[in-house]
Amino acid sequence: MTCPKYWHEAKKYLAKKDNTLANLIATYSSESMINYHNPFLTLVKAIIGQQISVTAATTVSQRLESLLGNVTVTNYLKLDEDSLRQCGLSGRKISYITNIAQAFEQGILTPETWANMSDQEVIKQLTSIKGIGPWTAQMFLIFHLHRKDIFPIADLGLINAIQRHYSNENPLTKEQIIHLSERWKPYRTVATWYLWRSLDPASVQY
Repeated sequence: MTCPKYWHEAKKYLAKKDNTLANLIATYSSESMINYHNPFLTLVKAIIGQQISVTAATTVSQRLESLLGNVTVTNYLKLDEDSLRQCGLSGRKISYITNIAQAFEQGILTPETWANMSDQEVIKQLTSIKGIGPWTAQMFLIFHLHRKDIFPIADLGLINAIQRHYSNENPLTKEQIIHLSERWKPYRTVATWYLWRSLDPASVQY
């Protein structure tokens, strides 16, 4: 598991640009985003994390990882649906993860090409798989590919954190939030991670 190469540079840059982020970076100075170097695992965790809390997602992920041992496409496809449901996965999420596993097997998802693809090209490939929407694709860009300027504007946790730290009384509009994020370029991935971290008892890791 490794931290993005740009992480320390990004922390210095953001701390100079934004006092709120400077405080958050200082609060969680010993923590960072990591990479499992397992694209299937990252997508599985992102699917599990859809529309549930970080704590609930962690519990389901831990059960699945305990069941599988090594989270690989081959090991996953050997499991029956009842075993997967006992981990806390819904039928819909099982279907989505199965679609992803099969897409790796069939060569629809092409890990060997991602390094040379733009963010939008990767998103297009990922979202061709039923179950992977724009949010899940953005989580993949952040946590597996470590793209440094991803800003998932539709993420409720991110919006809640921004409202908590940057609005006084009236909620910020989408346009105001996007304008605010301009100051964090080209490291909006790192800003997003620290804003997430400020909300949850444990760090977000996919």
